[in-house]
Amino acid sequence: MMKSIVVLVLVLGTYLPILAQDSLRLSFDKAVEIALEQNLNHQINLNQQSVVQAQKKQAFFANFPSVSASTNVSSSTGQQFQQVEGELIVQNITNNVVSSGLNVNAPIFNAFRRIHTYQASRFRLDAGEENVNRSEQNVIFEVGTRYLQVLLDQELLNIAQENLINQQEQLRQIEGFVENGLRTLSDQYNQQSEVARLEAVKVDAEMQLENDQLLLAETLQLMPGQIPIVEEIQAEFVENEWLNLSIDELLSQAMQFRSDLKSQRFAEEAFRMDLKASKSIYYPQLSAYFNYNTFFTSLDDRSFNEQFLNIYPQRALGLRLSIPIFSNFENKLRVSQSKVAVINEELRSADLERKIYQDVRLAYQNYKASIAKMKSNELQLAAATEAQKAISERFRLGVSNFVDLAQANRQLAQAQADYAQATYTLYFQDVMLKYALGTLNF
Repeated sequence: MMKSIVVLVLVLGTYLPILAQDSLRLSFDKAVEIALEQNLNHQINLNQQSVVQAQKKQAFFANFPSVSASTNVSSSTGQQFQQVEGELIVQNITNNVVSSGLNVNAPIFNAFRRIHTYQASRFRLDAGEENVNRSEQNVIFEVGTRYLQVLLDQELLNIAQENLINQQEQLRQIEGFVENGLRTLSDQYNQQSEVARLEAVKVDAEMQLENDQLLLAETLQLMPGQIPIVEEIQAEFVENEWLNLSIDELLSQAMQFRSDLKSQRFAEEAFRMDLKASKSIYYPQLSAYFNYNTFFTSLDDRSFNEQFLNIYPQRALGLRLSIPIFSNFENKLRVSQSKVAVINEELRSADLERKIYQDVRLAYQNYKASIAKMKSNELQLAAATEAQKAISERFRLGVSNFVDLAQANRQLAQAQADYAQATYTLYFQDVMLKYALGTLNF
């Protein structure tokens, strides 16, 4: 026995530093925080928001005049043509030219196209914000699912270990009874078989825990080799106001809080604004412009400042009216495409509303069923515990046989596992209902 203890200490001394190095202890809040930083879809949605914000800013400043300036410097060598006193003189010389221009264009009327485009960009920005909120809820829901499964696996492993220890102790008692002639050898063999079965159950529980820990690590996108060790959460049942609400009332809350539905409705309004903006191409467009151009040439003997600022500047100020007459049906095509886009968004909205109804109804039914199941399993556990105590005492006194004891032990182990499963299932269904209603937050 002393040699075994020494070997066990040496093995643990070698293994525990490795475990500490590869494991990462996480609370639920920390797990969600890591997932929000690492989740690909959530980060893409956040990045996309910067683009939508820039589009909104561009649509706003499209209401103001556009200004551009240009400067051109050139040098040409060869035959140069210049008119002097009514004669055209050709010389083979080098001509250095500097030219500059300033152009200003201001839209005056374009059938409210700029206004509708800006409104569409605002709706798309709002839709993107709601989409980011929903993607955050998706991350919380996914992490919560994996996290709760690991917690359940840990609880089932603890139950398996506890049952194994109890049955090992029961085996030692039966071996003592056999030595004293109080029990038959078959009882000892049966108990040895039961201990071996529980050892296999413990191994299965360890494997299940390790698999679900790896799935959680993949969800969190941890470094290779890092195994999450999750902390306990408060998984006690507290009745909430949802149990007193009808399906229609819950559905009304979901329609109010679901970010994906809000995002879809904002997107639908954005496409409606796009349709109005596309229809503006049927109407005349009026804009104002101002152009200023000047240049300097080395063929002129006068100074740069005199040419550039006084002699050659040209200014043009005017209005430009564009009347669409026939555009080869390009305008009609754009309007038709915008109409179809609006119809498609309306179909997506209707489909999402149906899906929300199914999500809420299913989540609510599962939530109520989980409450009933947990209460039933609680009674089952209490009864199995008392039954196991009574039969164990009867077995010790020699009144009951081994079959009754083994059955009582298995019923107790199953009741413990069922109660743990029901507890975490109820907690998960609570999260699921919040997710379906759109009220799940970090």
